[in-house]
Amino acid sequence: MLKGLIISAIALAASSGIAVAGDVAAGQVVFKKCAPCHAVGEGAKNKVGPELNGIDGRHSGEAPGYSYTPANKDSGIVWSEATFKEYIKDPRAKIPGTKMVFPGIKNEKEADDLWSYLKQFGADGKTQS
Repeated sequence: MLKGLIISAIALAASSGIAVAGDVAAGQVVFKKCAPCHAVGEGAKNKVGPELNGIDGRHSGEAPGYSYTPANKDSGIVWSEATFKEYIKDPRAKIPGTKMVFPGIKNEKEADDLWSYLKQFGADGKTQS
């Protein structure tokens, strides 16, 4: 009975447009795909790609000390869940001219989880409560 209620509640939330948050722990696992080029957390530094601390609400092309392409700097993107999830599916389609060659994360659950993991980090790299 309880299992049925839980399933019904999740289905109702999904059908009513309420966002079900991604899984932070699963997002940490997905981030392993990003870690060769990006860092996040306390002490994160720019690598081949910019560090991703404080990404939620940050303008594209504004990580301190990172050399962005004009395409990124001039994209006008402010990172939010929606813009990130659109971008991460196919970075070069969202920002033509970006130097990010990653093929993208097409799986929506993985993208949800990754966003939940990344957005927990403030600009200082500390996790926000």
